[in-house]
Formats: sequence, structure tokens, C-alpha cells
Amino acid sequence: MSKYVEIDLSRVKTYSITERRSKVHIQDFGKVFASGGTFEDFFSSLPTILAGRDFRELVERIITAHRIGRPTIVMMGAHLIKVGLSPILIDLMERGIVAAVAMNGAGIVHDCELALWGITSENVAENIKDGSFGMAKETADFINGAIKKGMVSKTGLGEILGVELLDAEAPNKPLSLLARGYELGVPVTVHVGMGTDIIHQHPSADGAAIGELSLRDFRIFTSQVSQLGEGGVILNVGSAVLLPEVFVKALNLARNLGHRVVNFTAANFDMYRHYRPQVNVLGRPLRGGGKGFDFSGHHEIMIPLLAAAVKLGLT
Repeated sequence: MSKYVEIDLSRVKTYSITERRSKVHIQDFGKVFASGGTFEDFFSSLPTILAGRDFRELVERIITAHRIGRPTIVMMGAHLIKVGLSPILIDLMERGIVAAVAMNGAGIVHDCELALWGITSENVAENIKDGSFGMAKETADFINGAIKKGMVSKTGLGEILGVELLDAEAPNKPLSLLARGYELGVPVTVHVGMGTDIIHQHPSADGAAIGELSLRDFRIFTSQVSQLGEGGVILNVGSAVLLPEVFVKALNLARNLGHRVVNFTAANFDMYRHYRPQVNVLGRPLRGGGKGFDFSGHHEIMIPLLAAAVKLGLT
């Protein structure tokens, strides 16, 4: 027999499991998807638990925003273009579901290269060995040349590139966010970190012009953010630092000017969780009301799934 005293359990209080509030119910389980089924069948088969529940709610919030005339704004890293998602986003723009797109400076490089030549994304690790990384002449000449024209026409960076791609009759312009955005009247704004993009390495780069046009785009973006009102949706997809920082300043400026931007929906999509999206997209902006969602996964799977689910809900 042990020389130590065990606690006496004779007075432990219990209750019936039927009285307990449980977080998991079998009716929320996933269902087996039958071969030959529709996308609606597949979407309905997902579990209504954790991310499965949150994903459905985000879809419904985007649908509601569309129906009440509030915008869904997409902030995106350049990776979305590289993994082939431009057609998915353009379709949502054409349907009026996505009202504005904001991208970083790398986004215009990939978008323009694909529109003009159908290729993009070099081998950085290989080309940096001899200093040839980012030194494609045509890319820099086209983009930097367009930016200088934008100084004269007093347009934003995204707008002037859309115009120039159309004027150049880019062979793949239907797949260009910049070109289609201009055609559709959907603002595509570009937010540049000086020195972060390959075109800044070239002698054709004009820092004053780049800065001026990107600042104009910040103000255009802020105008779009001001329209989120109550019920709009902001999506941050694949931008770990730059666009969350741009968003929190744009939101602050919109509120400073008297726009009531509260009780909106924010969602972050990325492969990993990062500090700034958590704080400046899902945290601080929603303290006055609204709801945030955070999803981890590959963009080339998550974004087509989101787009298809939203279109299904609007049919």
C-alpha cells in the first residue's frame, strides 16, 4: 500500500452527456462524394466543422455583399498570377463580384509578361549567380515606359499599364488583370516598394514617376475601401507584409475623412500564418465590428474553390 494519500473522489459531481453543450455533432460530418456528382454535390459534402464551417460563412458573406451592392476587394500577392489564377479572378470581375484588385509591384511584371509574351517567372537562383536576374530588356522597357506616360496622362500605375497593354494589342490581353480591369472599369491598383521589383534595376526606371503613380493608386484604393461600408468584403490573398500595411492606412484614411467603414468582412488566405495579415487585416480593423476569417492552403486550390462556391450561391 502506498504511503501517500490519494484524493477522495467520492464527492465528484457529474452530469448527463445529454445536458452537455458539444462542439461536434454527426450531422456536421462530411459526406462521401459519389463519382459523377456535381460541384454542388461536392461542396455540400464538405464537413461543417472548423474551416469547413468558416469557408461556407465567408462564401455567404461575399454573396450577401454582392446582393446589397457592397464591394468585394481582392488584395493579392504576385504568386496568384504565377500559379495561373488570373482567369479565375477576371471571371469574378466580369460578373461584378470582385469590384477592385490591389497588387504589389511584382504583380505587374508577371501580368505584363504573360499578356505580351505568354511566359513569366525566371530561375532566380540560377540567374543571380551572374547578375542576369531580372534583366529582361523588353519587360523593363514596356513597364517603365508606360509609367513615364502615366506621369503625363496623370493616371494611376495600374490604369496606365492596362491602357498600354490594350494599345499594344497584347496577344494574351484577355488573361491580363490590368487590361481586363481597365476594360471593365474595375480599378486594379499597384502598390510598390521601391527597389523590390526587377524593373527598378534598369536605367529606364524613373523613381519619381513610379512613386507618383503608386501614390495615386493608393488614393484610388482608399476610395474603394471607403465603399466597404457595412457589409463589404476585403480579401488578402498571399501578401504577407505590403498589402496588409497599405490596407490599414487606407482604412484609417477613409475613416478620417468621415466614411463609416465598419462591420465588414475580412479574410486572409495564405500557405502560412504571418503577423501583419493577422494584425492589420483580421485584427485592428475589425475591433469596431465585423468578422475575420483565416485560411491556410495553396492558392491554386483555395481560390478556385472559393470562386466556384460563390458562383454556385449566386445561381
